[in-house]
Amino acid sequence: MHKPQIGDAVGRLRIFGNGDLEITCECTPGCQEDKLTPAAFEKHSERETARKWKSNVWVIVKGEKVPLLKTALLKYYNQALKNGNGSHKSHNGKTCHRDEFLRCTKCNKVRRFRLRTKEECHIYHDASLDRNWKCSDLKLERVTCDDDGERASRKVYRGCSRSPSCGGCTSCVCFGCDFCRFSDCSCQTCVDFTSNSSSA
Repeated sequence: MHKPQIGDAVGRLRIFGNGDLEITCECTPGCQEDKLTPAAFEKHSERETARKWKSNVWVIVKGEKVPLLKTALLKYYNQALKNGNGSHKSHNGKTCHRDEFLRCTKCNKVRRFRLRTKEECHIYHDASLDRNWKCSDLKLERVTCDDDGERASRKVYRGCSRSPSCGGCTSCVCFGCDFCRFSDCSCQTCVDFTSNSSSA
């Protein structure tokens, strides 16, 4: 039977049918970290090679340590990514939308929009419809065309609750919800969503 080695962070992994992975940390007696995503668990364990949780998170199979990547346990997670059912809730049930980007029509620099609140979603939605959007139109931050643009290396980090560098999954890609569609907006996307919601 394999025993944890020095440097190992021990936890209990739960795998849900919808593709969610959840870890309860048991790294030390009394650790309060619960319901962590594998990426969050990896960060909590202070791994030097972060953002490679499929290789860094191991499970015990027949007494041997095996990285998740080499097990069949990820089939639900991988299948959920393929299905892309448009769910916009993270593993803890909170609404989750990944960050979006717009390019300024004046300076041509890319700006990040964090979509954590309904207000932020509304601001991004309005900005995305504005063909002449400029840095000076950014409402929640004081940004001008003189400020540095979003670094290309940072664009892969879009705030997904499942994985920091997620390219788009069922936890962060939304195809329409009450959080990011607005009844006071006359764009076709919002009109269709509002109409479908009221007739459902």
